[in-house]
Amino acid sequence: MLDLATTALQAADIDTAKNTGALIGAGIGAGLAAIGAGIGIGGIGNGATQGIARQPEAAGEIRGLAILLAGLVEGAALFAILLAALFKFI
Repeated sequence: MLDLATTALQAADIDTAKNTGALIGAGIGAGLAAIGAGIGIGGIGNGATQGIARQPEAAGEIRGLAILLAGLVEGAALFAILLAALFKFI
């Protein structure tokens, strides 16, 4: 009985070891996607703020474009995070 439990534990350790690389890759990929999205949205906000400060009469148009671009960046980041999560479950 003890030999069967030991064999099962060793098999579980092998499966865990095989999956470790995928888990590390998924974590790194999701983290990089989140960092990239943060940098992108920060740049959009910076550019929009500077544009509105230079041309206050175009504030509505600049704000609308900034929101659209932020949504596109968030969509790309969400896609990257979902792709990274897919590696976790494969």
